[in-house]
Amino acid sequence: MSSAIRCRGLVKTFPGKPPVEAVRGLELDVRVGECFGLLGPNGAGKTTTIEILEGLSAPTAGEVEVLGRTWRAHADELRERIGVTLQDTRFTDKLTVEETLRLFGSFYARGRSVEQALAEVELGEKRKSWVVNLSGGQRQRLAVACALVGEPELLFLDEPTTGLDPQSRRQLWDVVRKLKHGGRTVLLTTHYMDEAEKLCERVAIVDHGRVIALGSPAELIRSLGGDHVVEFSFEGPGGAGGAETELARLAGVRAARAEADGFALTVGEPHVTIPALLAHAEATGSALARLATRQASLEDVFVTLTGRHLRDA
Repeated sequence: MSSAIRCRGLVKTFPGKPPVEAVRGLELDVRVGECFGLLGPNGAGKTTTIEILEGLSAPTAGEVEVLGRTWRAHADELRERIGVTLQDTRFTDKLTVEETLRLFGSFYARGRSVEQALAEVELGEKRKSWVVNLSGGQRQRLAVACALVGEPELLFLDEPTTGLDPQSRRQLWDVVRKLKHGGRTVLLTTHYMDEAEKLCERVAIVDHGRVIALGSPAELIRSLGGDHVVEFSFEGPGGAGGAETELARLAGVRAARAEADGFALTVGEPHVTIPALLAHAEATGSALARLATRQASLEDVFVTLTGRHLRDA
């Protein structure tokens, strides 16, 4: 078995006036042993897709295989072989961490010990704590431990770090890295691009229920034609100095786009483009109010493909 997940022509339509097409012919292959990212803005169809893959929702049309099986014919077997962390896992507040894990472990015919699950998410010191007293980050790590207690071959993490502080996010990243190094297959949905770049071997960018780009983070970023982004704004309304077509002709510029508060240029060599930009501003009588450079990111890939930011609904 080379594919842990395989989708062909996946469609999900919700009834209504008019009907809502959440997933529209989605194609997907997730390899065994990889951490695969499913990316996109709110409303792109990520959660609907992952709910179908988890067996929580039936597709309207299309073929879905998980670990070489189908939910229609092998539901009980698949539930023993996967682990799921939802966007918001609700626990019983008056159970301890240890009691919660024992409860979840009782749902499986086999699995790992509570001690092993706690060690994997570095939550051993909280084993006797009430769930109600855990921080947000600790609750998320407990949710991952509950997904691991059945010793799954495939783990679904649906936006696991949403709402967490930076330190808690990085602690959860460490947990995911350990899972990767252990050879486990992980499907991660997120709208944090830095998270996907650091954790995923490959990503699929989804918009309006379809995969619009697929590859490693590095491959997708290289597809922009430049590794750097120059961001700037002009003082006042911008004037003639702000025309996208003029900016796109500057030395070293591969693409130019208008932003809400200025402009962004995708470039190969910032040291070539910035002098050309300064000369252009002087020639057009436009004063720069802001200028910054940064590495190109997956969000730049998305904006280039769709004209929208990942954070936009």
